[in-house]
Amino acid sequence: MNESLLLMGSVILICILLNRFLEKIPVPSLLIFIALGMLFGENGLLHISFDDYIGVNAICSVCLVFIMFYGGFGTNLKAARPVLAPSVLLSTVGVAGTAGVVALFAHYALGLPWLQCFLVGAVISSTDAASVFSILRSKNLALKYHTDSLLELESGSNDPMSYMLTTVAISLLAGQSVSIPLLLAQQLLVGLACGGALGWLAVKLLHQHLLPSQQSHTVFLISVMLLSYALPTALGGNGYLSVYLCGIWIGNSPLPQKKYLVYFFDVLTHVSQVLIFFLLGLLVTPAQLPGVILPALGLMLALTFVARPLVTGVLLAPFRASPRQILLVAWSGLRGAASIVFAIAAVLSGVETTYNLFNLVFCMVLLSISIQGTLLPAVAQRLAMIDPTADVRHTFTDYQEDSDIHFIKLHVDPAHPWCGQALSQLRLPPDLLVAMIVRGKEEVEVPTGNTVLEPGDLLVLAARSFEDREHLALFELVVERNHRFANCPLSQIPQANAQRVILIKRGIDTLIPTGSTVIQPGDILVMAQTTS
Repeated sequence: MNESLLLMGSVILICILLNRFLEKIPVPSLLIFIALGMLFGENGLLHISFDDYIGVNAICSVCLVFIMFYGGFGTNLKAARPVLAPSVLLSTVGVAGTAGVVALFAHYALGLPWLQCFLVGAVISSTDAASVFSILRSKNLALKYHTDSLLELESGSNDPMSYMLTTVAISLLAGQSVSIPLLLAQQLLVGLACGGALGWLAVKLLHQHLLPSQQSHTVFLISVMLLSYALPTALGGNGYLSVYLCGIWIGNSPLPQKKYLVYFFDVLTHVSQVLIFFLLGLLVTPAQLPGVILPALGLMLALTFVARPLVTGVLLAPFRASPRQILLVAWSGLRGAASIVFAIAAVLSGVETTYNLFNLVFCMVLLSISIQGTLLPAVAQRLAMIDPTADVRHTFTDYQEDSDIHFIKLHVDPAHPWCGQALSQLRLPPDLLVAMIVRGKEEVEVPTGNTVLEPGDLLVLAARSFEDREHLALFELVVERNHRFANCPLSQIPQANAQRVILIKRGIDTLIPTGSTVIQPGDILVMAQTTS
């Protein structure tokens, strides 16, 4: 145990120290962690002998659950709505089509039996969400025609289909009698039902204020995340589909203090990505890779230049996608951790294959990340697909939390020097604003300069941090160009008693709104919401 902790601590320390350096190099950072694992491994400098496939499979599977959940949690359905249909097609039909084309190549070019070809195609058929997210964000690649949203949604949602195909292939290779339509239907229906139900239930419970603190919200969502994978898996459903759908439901719902959840899951997912790629690099034996490098290279070339472009072109053509967009989407089909984890599961199942499936898939992933991942920004630039006026953060739901507007509360008692004074008489610093006044239990007043403070008033000041009350929460809403509030005066927007616009952040300015204030695209609205 001490050796494991020593290794883990050393890797985390190295990753932190390398973080600033990794941001500057053109190579995807996840590739560095694979290399780091190989450096520590059996044929590396430290010669650590490590071949625990069962342990790595368990750890990587849990990490993949974290990545899938946060992939759904960060998916902005509003931004992805224009490309929802093609994204779903790519993550389902596209995965099956890619698996089929790769299987054909493996059979006719490598002479492998059909079932083995099907297994190889199934394992490598999904694109990697972690790699795509990492490159889009780190390189700030805002792409034209909502292509960044398309890639984000496709890469986050296509692992379940690849997992189902892998399950079918393993069952057939093991000689089991399975009904493929029934198995796929069970996987889909149970996964969809469990993911949707648990996501809905989690949001309802969070809004009931049953949890005592923000820390308990985080622990609660961890338990929901684990249940959303384990429950459908126990019922014969697709756990990865369930956990992804659960993440989408929760991430696209208004949550109290959501930014703290974003911070936590962002760190947790990053650590999971690092751990997966490091363990996979540690598990592989580089001396064995030359035996599979040529077939892996052939399969990767067929996948990158035949299967992916063919499937992408066929599926996106009916949506009148431009050739430049199709080419970029085709090139952006990076393979990653999920494929290797599925390959480990196939190895542990005991099915016999001509090539070591783990080594074969590992080489393919290594080639994909190193070549496609490194050249992705250049390809996007070459195809003139980068939108310099857009911000890629709009693709992710946590963008609305990137604001320096925070809140503190101040009680006005009869002896307070502000009691009885109008707000215009107070000498407040220019960066401190009275955003809202709470009188009584739930009466909310948006103040003006003439508002006179009364004993018992609770002032909410825009500055640092406001702690949500039992029946009152504050959250932020980013007004997109096509949002129904855009270009509308505040007086024309229906506002129920439970939700009011109390503050508007516009660029570097902070506005106290009136009925004549026109909401503009790009505004960040601070909303007050009362709950029962």
